[in-house]
Amino acid sequence: MDTGPTVASRIGILLRALAAREPDGASTTDLASATALPRPTAHRLLSALREEGLVERDEISGSWHLGPECFLLGAAATSRHDITPIARETVLRIARETGESAFFSVRRGSETVCVLREDGSFPIRSHVLHEGIRFPLGVASAGIVILSFLHEREREPYLAGVHLEERFGEQHRADQLRERVKATRDLGYAVNPGLIVPGSWGLGAAVFDAHEEPRWALSITGIESRLSPPRQQELGQLLLHEAHALAGRVTGSSTTK
Repeated sequence: MDTGPTVASRIGILLRALAAREPDGASTTDLASATALPRPTAHRLLSALREEGLVERDEISGSWHLGPECFLLGAAATSRHDITPIARETVLRIARETGESAFFSVRRGSETVCVLREDGSFPIRSHVLHEGIRFPLGVASAGIVILSFLHEREREPYLAGVHLEERFGEQHRADQLRERVKATRDLGYAVNPGLIVPGSWGLGAAVFDAHEEPRWALSITGIESRLSPPRQQELGQLLLHEAHALAGRVTGSSTTK
């Protein structure tokens, strides 16, 4: 019995990989490498998706981009899944009050996707995060905090099966992630001390849904001197306050986790 990936799953993997590379787009070779698909398979699927308007290709650069049909499908799903209009005010306020770049991310399976970014007034900015970029759970402050507050029955199988160090370095080994999870649960918020790009720090707080699951995250990034103690505690508490308030607005409750 064939247990390999279906055509639908391959298409999903390709579209997610392409979304993570917008607005620059990506070549067929890059997408094949990112998705572990043979290049001919990736090209065949991308060509079929282009016929449906789900992707398009820049004929000068050869880069693939998400197509107009993806926009229309996303617009149709907005009323059911999109809470960014509610979160936007929060992200703007965090950026304004801290001077740092602020973000709102959503969990999708074993990844987080950044859906909102607002730059603060401080002139030095990190470009690790941008709207549309995806990271595995446990990577970046949003991924760390969401992983940390998952129930153990979900968190432990993930940690047992993932090998993030192969892509993100030894600091993302499972034992290191477990230490980070414990520290995050103790603090209430996550600290990313330059684990992706040296000198680019991040803080993140989980936003819980009506079932007390960490479904979203608020985060900020900045240079080490701006996010290190003692300001770190002040910013962490600010994120927690805003995350709790946002969860209340999303779920329609006055008290949250």
